[in-house]
Amino acid sequence: MPEMEGTDFVAIENVSRRFGDAPAVDRVNLSIARGEFFSLLGPSGCGKTTLLRMIGGFTSPDEGAIRIDGEDMTSRPPEIRPVNMVFQSYAIFPHLNVAGNIAYGLRRDGLSNAERDRRVDEALRLISLEGYGARRAHELSGGERQRVALARALVKRPKLLLLDEPLGALDKRLRESMQLELRRIQRETGVTFLFVTHDQEEALAMSDRIAVMEHGRVLQVADPRTLYDSPNSRAVAAFIGNMNFFAGRVLGSSAAELVLDVAGFGKVGLPRRQDWSFAPGAEITLAVRPEKLMVTPTPPSEGASIRARALSSVYFGDRTQIKVVTADGSQTVSATVAANAAFHPSGEEIYVSFAPADALVLAD
Repeated sequence: MPEMEGTDFVAIENVSRRFGDAPAVDRVNLSIARGEFFSLLGPSGCGKTTLLRMIGGFTSPDEGAIRIDGEDMTSRPPEIRPVNMVFQSYAIFPHLNVAGNIAYGLRRDGLSNAERDRRVDEALRLISLEGYGARRAHELSGGERQRVALARALVKRPKLLLLDEPLGALDKRLRESMQLELRRIQRETGVTFLFVTHDQEEALAMSDRIAVMEHGRVLQVADPRTLYDSPNSRAVAAFIGNMNFFAGRVLGSSAAELVLDVAGFGKVGLPRRQDWSFAPGAEITLAVRPEKLMVTPTPPSEGASIRARALSSVYFGDRTQIKVVTADGSQTVSATVAANAAFHPSGEEIYVSFAPADALVLAD
């Protein structure tokens, strides 16, 4: 990854945008480093594409400022911003061949034929499509069209590349392949990428950092591992991966341990984390990832456990997903176990447990 110079190459300062009475983007502040692969992640309608369009100059903010490389871009039109954009539709021109598509922006900029040809050849090598310059759009696969759209955007050498769900139209296998290609190209060029997606796995696989958005606001900004292992709220925990939630109450704490009363599990002591500051009596949510839960036919000798009944077991090749319901019928729990784990027939009594160190505590 290129070395990131500072954290405010792109500075989004208190930016808001309303459509009618509804806030699409609500007082967002973000800093993106030079050379970073940064993603905006969230469900449809959370404001991520609106924010991307404001950075690109296609939509104006109602308030706030947008700066790129120290310059105020808030009121500049798209054509004089150091930015280019790749859309989900690719917008490949059918009347032009691959080389013509890539050179389109360069021709409008008035570059000489020799310079255009040199840059197009360079772009084709970058996207691993050498020799494709004479091909037409209808002769390209979906992945090849995506690469051409990417080359057309990068050939103008923008300081910032905006990508609005560019992999959404591809099938799963091709999408995963293109994730690796995008990451490789970003590292080779050193261009700052701002990527919009609703696919959590895509964001985790590609990004240096991710901003999780909901209802027009940024909930958390962190690297992928921190988002997955230490979400700062129930909303982030639920959106990033799968999560089981259990209601609880704080009984007390010490420098080393946080003691909880957790529904179904009873008294549970967790190793204390520095960012936990819960007063006795506070209502909390205990969160445990499915892969951190253990399923056994008898009560385990260690950890917190609850009696349950198997509902279903689904085999995925590399893992088995087990759904269980607690003995009192109050909650359904999801556990991910090894692919070769013993099958638990529907209705069989089992025990679900977790190691205290694998649990998270989230404030209600």
